[in-house]
Formats: sequence, structure tokens, C-alpha cells
Amino acid sequence: MGLRGDAAIVGVAQYENERKFVGARRFFTEQYAELTRMAIEDAGLRKEDIDGLCCTAIRETNMFAPATLAEYLGLHVNFAEIVDLGGATPVGMIWRAAAAIELGICQAVICATPARPIPSNPNPPPIDHDRVFGSTSNNWGSPQAEFDVPYGNVAQNAGYALIANRYGSLYGYDPRAMAKIAAEQRTNALANPLAVFRNAPITVDDVLESKMIADPLHILEIVMPCAGGSAVLLASKELAAKSRNRPVYITGFGEHLTTKSTTYQPDMVHSPVGPAASSAFSMAGKAPSDINMVQPYDCYTITVMLTLEDAGFCAKGEGADFVNHHDLTYRGDFPCNTGGGQLGAGQAGLAGGMTQVAEGAIQVMGRAGDRQVPKHDNALVTGTGGIMSEQSAIILEGA
Repeated sequence: MGLRGDAAIVGVAQYENERKFVGARRFFTEQYAELTRMAIEDAGLRKEDIDGLCCTAIRETNMFAPATLAEYLGLHVNFAEIVDLGGATPVGMIWRAAAAIELGICQAVICATPARPIPSNPNPPPIDHDRVFGSTSNNWGSPQAEFDVPYGNVAQNAGYALIANRYGSLYGYDPRAMAKIAAEQRTNALANPLAVFRNAPITVDDVLESKMIADPLHILEIVMPCAGGSAVLLASKELAAKSRNRPVYITGFGEHLTTKSTTYQPDMVHSPVGPAASSAFSMAGKAPSDINMVQPYDCYTITVMLTLEDAGFCAKGEGADFVNHHDLTYRGDFPCNTGGGQLGAGQAGLAGGMTQVAEGAIQVMGRAGDRQVPKHDNALVTGTGGIMSEQSAIILEGA
């Protein structure tokens, strides 16, 4: 049971990631429409081919986001989905769209994640002071508000630092291996014209000498928020045959979520990406040794390390040794986040997770330019939401 592999990514659209956005500000609806147009043009298909869409929450409305977007784009869709999985959302969108296409509900689905600034509101609402809590809910009745916030277990930095320290207490912590992940992904970003840090190489020592944010995590091991946005267009096998690009089929997927907070995680060093990746590999008939490249969600270096272990590329506790003995650049023997990942390209809000999807598709299509991986017939892409709490995985394969 699972996907037949009959739905493919045929078009990709990406904004340039920018730390300080200086262009025209547009509403999310406008950005979604522009990214959709770019993806259609990239695929060489028609707007009329699209009869499905996936989205996140949008600022223009508190409800009915898919209907709002369909109306704005002038689409009549048979499949409309809003996905709320944090950083796992984009990968979650992709497999849902692929499943809908294989079920015959629709023939083409646009999945977009806009993340550029919107016009200033002349009548702004009161400042939301809860934003300082990040992914931690301080809402009335929230278990986190009662049991996490009073004790300082707040937002992402603290949660991932807890995970890193727990990992270190069980298996040892190699700061240089962690820094190597960031440095080699930055090398990849240097070959990506859309990356925030495309002109800023770093070394392992640079990472280790950078500001400590939440022990043991340095600032260069943590994503840089930025403006950006991405979209991918999926189509049926029949439509994919008409695309100008090599179709990139989704042949396997998995999704797993357990808890939201580290407070309730029974084991912080075994993440949900394990079951998610296992499902994706099984469905696609692949093993980790068959994979040409990995595009793992990388909000922190410890996220990449745990993903490599839990997805089966090395045993638990052997991640540092694996990283130290492999070249993670696009030129290396284990290409990892070949566009720089979010650590090198920047994290454009929820669009950050689409960074991995877009890069995986572009690589498998053979369109990555100077950073093209020579062997590029498949890729593992993962998404991570919350504090390693909700994770998704897909296998991409070229026709």
C-alpha cells in the first residue's frame, strides 16, 4: 500500500532569499499568485491545467484560506488542502498533492509558501507579545503555558539545545563535527545564486568562534530568518509528459509526529524522522545506500545530525564520525543540502522547508548549474516542525 509513483514535480519557482528585503511589498495572495505563475512557466504547462492547491495559513483571512486563494487565482479546484505542520509543512504538502493526483481527484496541484513582507497595515492590531514564545504556546489552557513557560523551556533555541545536550550526555558531543555541517552547507550556498550567504564562506573555526546562543549551539549553527518564498507544481504522469522538465516522481513518503514539546518526549535523541523515513524508503523500495543525495531539514546542525542517524545513514551515536569521514558538499561523496540548506540559504518562514523540496527537485531534474550533483536520479527530502516533534519525508526519483 502506498504511492505508485505516478505524480511528479514538473515546475519549481523560488524567490531570492534576502536578509533585508528592499523590493515591492505584496500581500500573501499576490505572492502565491506570482509564485504559481512562475512555476507554471517553468513547467511549460497552462494555468487551466491546475485543479488542486495546497497552502498554509495566510494573513488575509483567519479561515477559508484555500477558497480565498482559488478565488484570487481564478482556479476551480477539486482538491484544496491547508497544512499545519510547521517546518514539515512543505514536504507534507507534496505527498498529499501526489496522493490526490494518484487517486484521480485532480491532475495538477500547486504547492506554494510565500514569505516576503506584506504592505504595512494603516490600522495595525495590538502588538502580539506572545510572539517571543516562538513555537511555544502561551495561550490559556495550553499545557506548555502551564508546564513549560514558567520553567524557561521556551521557543526553539532552548528546545534544540536540550536535545543537543541530551545527545552529548548519551553519545558524546563533537563540536567540530557539528560545525563541519554548517561550514560545508555554506560551501554549497556559495554556488546558489538565491542563497542569503552566497558570498560569505565560513570555516569550522568560524562556526566554533561565533557567538554562543544556547549552549552548545553557536549562532552559525542556527538558521537566519529572511524573506523569500517557493512553489512547486505537481502533475499527473500524462501532464508530466508534456512538461519541458524531467519529471521528478514522488515514489515514497512518510510522516510521524508524537509530542510538541521536549517536556513530553520520552526520548529526545530518537526523532520522528526515523519512522517517517522508514515509511518513505519502504514505499519507494529503496534503502539509504541507494540514495544519491539528501536534503534534510536543517534549522540547527543537531537537526541534520539526528536526521542522518534516524533515517538510517549511520547508527545512533555514530553521526559525528559519519560527518567527519564524508564530504557533504555538492562535490563530495555524500551530497547534503546541496543548495546550502536553510543554514546557508536562509529560512524564509514556513517557506524554509520548501527550500529542501525545491533543491531536491532541481537536482534530480539536472538543472542545478554549478552545484549539480553528477549522480542525480533520486533524493531523500525531509521536513521538521516544532522541536523535532513532527516530521515528514519523501523520496524523489527522476523518470
